[in-house]
Amino acid sequence: METDPATHSATSGDEAQRIANTGNEGRDDASNVTRQWQGRRVLVIGDIVADEHVTGRPHRIAREAPVLVLEHTGSTLNPGGATNVAANLVALGARVALAGVVGDDQTGRELVIGLRDRGMDVAGVMVDPSRPTTTKTRIWAAGAQQQAQQLVVRLDRLDNRPLDPAVITPLVAYLEHAILETDAIVISDYENGVIHPEIIEACLPVARARGVTVVVDAHGGLARFRGATIFTPNQPEAETELGHSLTGDAGVETGARTLLDRLDAKAILITRGQEGMTLVTRDRPGAFHIAAHTMPAVDPTGAGDTVAATFTLAWLAGADASIAATLANTAASIAVSQAGTIAVTAAELRQTIAARRLPHASH
Repeated sequence: METDPATHSATSGDEAQRIANTGNEGRDDASNVTRQWQGRRVLVIGDIVADEHVTGRPHRIAREAPVLVLEHTGSTLNPGGATNVAANLVALGARVALAGVVGDDQTGRELVIGLRDRGMDVAGVMVDPSRPTTTKTRIWAAGAQQQAQQLVVRLDRLDNRPLDPAVITPLVAYLEHAILETDAIVISDYENGVIHPEIIEACLPVARARGVTVVVDAHGGLARFRGATIFTPNQPEAETELGHSLTGDAGVETGARTLLDRLDAKAILITRGQEGMTLVTRDRPGAFHIAAHTMPAVDPTGAGDTVAATFTLAWLAGADASIAATLANTAASIAVSQAGTIAVTAAELRQTIAARRLPHASH
C-alpha cells in the first residue's frame, strides 16, 4: 500500500544532509532502506522491449562503402523498456508482476522465458500475433579484451499502433485483478502502443481509491496520467510537457513545481543527465538538487528504468523522498557504468553506498 509522504521524515533537509555528509550514520540509513523494501509487491505495466546487443571485432573497412566490417563475437538479449523496470525491481528484492504485450515470435518467447526464470509473474503478458515483439538491436565495435567500446548503430523493430481490442480486453481483465494485490504500480510508457486509454482508466481510479502508489515513467503525454503519485521524467520530457526549456537549478525547480500542480502528483523527480536530479514533493516547499556521480558513464541505456524502480521501492519503504532520490541516483550510476541494460541488485547498491562518497543533496 502507499506510504503517505506526510509520514516520511518531516526533516527532509536533515536527512539529505546526513547522506551528503557520508558519515556512517547516513550510509547506514540508505543501506537500511534497501533492506526494508524487500518483498514489496509491484505491478509493472507498459511496453515490453527486447534489448539485443551484438558485439563484433573491427576487422576492416568494407569495399562497398566506407563502413566498418565487424567479426561477430557475441550476442545477448536483455529485458528493455517495461521489462527493464521489472528486472531492476526483482534484482532489488521486490515481488513483481508484469503486464504488457509481445509478438508471437521467437524473441518474445525467449524474453518471457527469461523473465519467468528471474522470478517474475508473467501471467499479464499477452501475445499479439499481429505485431512483432519490440526489439532494439545495438551493434557494438569491441575494443581491447573484447570490452564494448563504441556503439555503431541501433536498429529498431516495432509496431506502435494502438492495441487491438482483442488484446485490450484480456489485459484489462488481468489488471483489474492484479491491482487488488499490489503495493505499487509502475507505468512504463515508451509510446509503443500498450498504454491505451482503456489501460489507464483501468488502473488510475482504482489505484487512487485503494491508496496504491502509482509511478509514471512515460516518454510523453504526462497529462494522461494526472493523479498518479510520482512522475520521473527526464529533463527533455519535462520540457516537452511544459512547452519551454528549463535552465539551471532554479528553472528546473520551477518547472517541476508546475508539473507537480498540473499533474496533481505527490512527487516529481526530473533526471538531468550530468546535472544529476531535481526532486520536488507536495508536502515540502523548495526542491532537492542531487548531484550526479562523477564516475564515467559507459552506456546510458535503461538508466531511467533503474531510477523509477529504485525510487518506487524506497518510497514504499517509507524513506524520506530525498533519500529515495539519492538511492535512485546511485543505482543509475551503477547501471550506466556497463554496456547494455543492467539490472542493479540490492547487494550492489549497498556495496556502492559503503564504498563511495555519495553525491551532495542540496535544498
